[in-house]
Amino acid sequence: MLPKKFYAIAVGRKPGIYDNWPLAHAQVQGFPKASFKGFATRAEAAQWLTEPPAAYSHGKRAPLAVHASTVTAPIPGEVTIYTDGGARFNPGPGGYGVVQLYNGERKEFSGGFRLTTNNRMELMGCLVALRALTHRDKKVTLYSDSSYVVNGIARGWARNWRKKGWIKSDKQPALNADLWGELLDLVDGLDVTFRWVKGHAGHPMNERCDELAVAESGRQGLPVDEGYEER
Repeated sequence: MLPKKFYAIAVGRKPGIYDNWPLAHAQVQGFPKASFKGFATRAEAAQWLTEPPAAYSHGKRAPLAVHASTVTAPIPGEVTIYTDGGARFNPGPGGYGVVQLYNGERKEFSGGFRLTTNNRMELMGCLVALRALTHRDKKVTLYSDSSYVVNGIARGWARNWRKKGWIKSDKQPALNADLWGELLDLVDGLDVTFRWVKGHAGHPMNERCDELAVAESGRQGLPVDEGYEER
């Protein structure tokens, strides 16, 4: 049997394919309901990822699985949003990027902070996108490559954390409560479906969001992420 050299992570802190176990392990260790598997070749790992976590709609599970190669084009009359975020060195300088599409119109948003984390920037991308919605009465589909964000909303984790005073089931404090709280409030007023999309897999809108996020993280004079630095 060939040794396992590639690790496919479908559910974890940063889904994708990794070529070393310590880095892959860091994405799944302690992550609730992590889903991952080792393979001898990258092609086998990529094939396994063609059945990633299902798409989730606010409050219920949707029946259709979605990944980078099958994401549909924007639907007329609906708002389609792509987001991404990350921090160099995690924690470190970070940024987020957003692409919003509606009936042929396209808007882009981005920003960054001098010291933050991957997860905070993933959340911030979603927050900025939903704050900026003009057509708030329309159906919204938001694509993120962060299972932390998608599962946190769709599986009710964040809502449960808030009910328990931002304490998780393991009795540890839930991180990023400031961002989760605002995101929950925004979601409650919208018809929004969160869908997971595999990152760094060639999807043009996801790649554009990544470009925006990386560019922001490298800017000089970034502001303070008060929710991170002052906690």
